[in-house]
Amino acid sequence: MKIALFLARNISTTAVAATCDVLAGYPQRLVRRIGHPVMWMGRLTDILDTRMNRDTDADHTRYRNGFLAMSVIATVPCATVALAQGVIARRLSPSLAIVTGGIIGSSLSAQRSLWEHVRAVSLAARQGLAPARMAVSHIVGRDPAQLDEAAVMRAAVETLAENFSDGVVAPLLWMSLGGPAGAAFYKSVNTADSMIGHRTPRHDRFGYAAARLDDLVNLPASRLSAIWIILAAMTMRDMDARGAWRILRRDARHHRSPNAGWPEAAMAGALGVRLSGPRSYNGVISHEPWVGDGRADLTPRDLDRALALYRRACLVQGGVLVALSIMLRHGAWRTHRVTRTQAGQAPEAR
Repeated sequence: MKIALFLARNISTTAVAATCDVLAGYPQRLVRRIGHPVMWMGRLTDILDTRMNRDTDADHTRYRNGFLAMSVIATVPCATVALAQGVIARRLSPSLAIVTGGIIGSSLSAQRSLWEHVRAVSLAARQGLAPARMAVSHIVGRDPAQLDEAAVMRAAVETLAENFSDGVVAPLLWMSLGGPAGAAFYKSVNTADSMIGHRTPRHDRFGYAAARLDDLVNLPASRLSAIWIILAAMTMRDMDARGAWRILRRDARHHRSPNAGWPEAAMAGALGVRLSGPRSYNGVISHEPWVGDGRADLTPRDLDRALALYRRACLVQGGVLVALSIMLRHGAWRTHRVTRTQAGQAPEAR
C-alpha cells in the first residue's frame, strides 16, 4: 500500500507539473530575477569542470575526477529538492503538497519551451530562408549557413523529436518514480552531459561518466516517447501510425545516438518523411544514416504537422498520467480500507 501511495502521489505531482508547464511554462521574470534550475545546475557543472579538469592531469586522473564530479552534480540538486519535499510534506496537507510539488517540478519540464522554440522556426521560415536559419541556430549545433529550407525543417523536426524524449518525457518519467527530486536528478545528469559529455580533447575523459550516465537514464524515456508518438499518430487522420511502428523497428537502432533514434524514427514514420542524414558541424561533414523512407525535402507545413503530433503526444502522456494517478490512489485507498476493517475485526475473531 505504501508503494502504491508513494507512486500515486508522485504521478499526481507529475500531472500537475505537466499541466503547469503547458499553461505557463517558466516565467521569464523568474529567469531574470533568480535564473532557472538548469542554469544553477550548469553553474555547478562549470565550477567542477574548471577546478577538477586540468589540462596537466593524466588520463586516469581525468576519468576519476569525472566520476567524482558527476556524483556531486547528480547528488546536490537531488538532495536539495528532496529536503524541500520533506519540508512541504510536513507543513502542508497532502493535496497542497502535491500541487506545490507540481509547481516546483514544472520548472524541470520543457513542453511549452520546446514548442515555442520550434514554432519560431516555422514562423521564421514563412519570412524567408535567412530568418529560418537564424531561428534554427538557437536549437541545433550544426552550421545554419549550410542549410537549405528542407535541411532547416529536418533539423527542427529532429530537435523536436529528440527533445520530446529528453526534455519532456524523461523528466516527467523520473518525477513519476521519485517526485521532483527524481526529476532534479535526471535534469542534473542531462545538463552535465550537454556541457561536458562531448568527445573533445578536453572532455573525452572527464565527461565520460556524464555521457554514459545520460545514455542510461534516458534509455527508458526514449522508448516511451516513441510509444507516445505512435499512440498520438493513431488518433490523427494525416499521420501514419503503422509507418511509425515500421520505421521504429527498422531504423531506431541505426541512429548515432542509442536513444535519440527512437523518437526520431517514430516521428519520421508517422510524418512519412526522412530525417537525419548527412550534416555539417563546424565545417566538418558527418555522414549519418537516413531515418525513414519518405520525402527528405521537408517544408514548413511538415514542421507544422510535426508540432501538431508533438502536442497530441504530450496530451496522450498527460492522459496516461491522470489515469494512473486515479487508479493507484483508488487502489491504495481500497487496500487501506480493507486493512483497517480487518484490523478492527481481529479482536472479535479471537
